Amino acid sequence: MSSELLAPLDLAFWHLESAGHPMHLGALAFFAPASTPAPEARPGDRVLGLLADRAAAIPRLRMRVRDVLLPVGGAAWMVAKDFDVRRHVHHIRLPGGDFTTEATAIAGELMERPLERGLPPWEMWLLTGADEGEGGAGPFAVLVKLHHALADGMRAVTIGAGIFDEIADARRVGVRRARPVPPRSWLPGPGKVAGFARNRIEELGRAVDIGASVVRASRFDPRGMPALSAGSSGTRRLVTAVLDLEDVQRVRKVAGGTANDVLLATVAGAMRRWMGDRSERLPVADPRALVPVSRRRPGSPSGSGNKFSAYLVQLPVSDPDPRSRLDAVRIAMDRNKAAGPSRGAGALAVLADQLPPLAHRFGAPLAQGAARILFDVLVTSVPLPRSALSLGGCPLREVYPMAPLARGQSLAIAMSTYGGQVHVGLVADGKAVPDLDRLAHGLKEELAELLDLSLAL
Repeated sequence: MSSELLAPLDLAFWHLESAGHPMHLGALAFFAPASTPAPEARPGDRVLGLLADRAAAIPRLRMRVRDVLLPVGGAAWMVAKDFDVRRHVHHIRLPGGDFTTEATAIAGELMERPLERGLPPWEMWLLTGADEGEGGAGPFAVLVKLHHALADGMRAVTIGAGIFDEIADARRVGVRRARPVPPRSWLPGPGKVAGFARNRIEELGRAVDIGASVVRASRFDPRGMPALSAGSSGTRRLVTAVLDLEDVQRVRKVAGGTANDVLLATVAGAMRRWMGDRSERLPVADPRALVPVSRRRPGSPSGSGNKFSAYLVQLPVSDPDPRSRLDAVRIAMDRNKAAGPSRGAGALAVLADQLPPLAHRFGAPLAQGAARILFDVLVTSVPLPRSALSLGGCPLREVYPMAPLARGQSLAIAMSTYGGQVHVGLVADGKAVPDLDRLAHGLKEELAELLDLSLAL
């Protein structure tokens, strides 16, 4: 049976999970009707069949996690002998009403549920309207859930893209398959022992250096934004927002920096507006955003598992000037890039990748509460293919990424760019942040003000 040891960072996500804090990523994709309706009486069955067939053809989705004897505390990906795709692909017919609103609401509820750990850790949900029109007469949506141990954002896109017509067709026409990689040896031979020991000593040195950087950057301040430090209820709510990518680029051309700088400043401004609506006092210490960055080299194979670090950015919520907030974010991000991804609290992922399996198994209960002292909100950007995508001839219209909530966190913001738009998925604890819609609306208001200020220059 083919097998592959979980990398240390993947193992960390596997052990960090709890019933109230599932560690899976998500994406909610909305599809428009096909230009030519399908002839089936129940077209939902056709789309469901496509999802099942294409998911079953992705080798990574047939793997489950199993404990191993060596290394001590480790685990490995192994092919599930009893794999049945029907246990992972499901269909929900929503009642009448606004389909987008209903699909978004049910997606938030489905994100609350942890994935079953004895199975390959993923699910797909087909969401259709009551009229069963998704084969050509009406829209439909697909929710994808992947455990964070299986993939980071970039890898999740690579795996999830296999359901689309364009990628599935390319595979079917005969792209040469790579030779299977033999399983990693769990018992190194005598000739490798010395090299193994030398590498572990070097890794320990790097871990100590990175760990010191993480500790120096950590902070616990109870005077922050109340909504971001509220107790967890285990509930999840999803709210979406759409921003115009052209507006983001216009602001960037005037202010400098990157499009991601503009989006981070937009988040900061939206939070300030949100607090004003709540009649909250501005925090003594501005909230800190954890911004994941990929450690994959450009052009290299996507590989498996997680390969990322993160930058830590103080969101200038207390600054009343939108342009000044954008300048502050740009300067902070430039400083992070100059220091590199192995410095600051955001390097916790790099540190986790240096620790032995046993440390993750027994240290997870302690690490679960660490997020609160490291950052206040997660803000991540997930890259998507630039080409148009479709499923069963139905064009992809919108896709909203979703990030997990760590213990002590009540809000995570994920963004992706597709079709000239920035799709924002805001995931929050349903009870801690009942007014999530207002924060989503604040994103649009803030970008509009930044654009007006830029055009006036």
